[in-house]
Amino acid sequence: MVDRRIIFRVHALQRMFERGITSKDVHNVLETGETIESYPDDQPYPSRLVLGWRGERPLHTVVADNVDADTLIVVTVYEPDPALWKEGFRRRR
Repeated sequence: MVDRRIIFRVHALQRMFERGITSKDVHNVLETGETIESYPDDQPYPSRLVLGWRGERPLHTVVADNVDADTLIVVTVYEPDPALWKEGFRRRR
């Protein structure tokens, strides 16, 4: 379960609206998903790519971890393209 505060960037909210992804979907991904890539050198905070599912629909969520503020920052959310990801959506082609 995600105990940290979650902040949605404007970009993430715009993309979620365009893609029919709800905040409930994102919360579910963050609670039940798995980190499949880490970006420790991202600025201003390290970030990671989380794979989760809403029913049969795979979702990738990029979040930055602001550990000092105990906050997760949702950068973007999208449904991975099968042409770019291997089966299971955990590894790029």
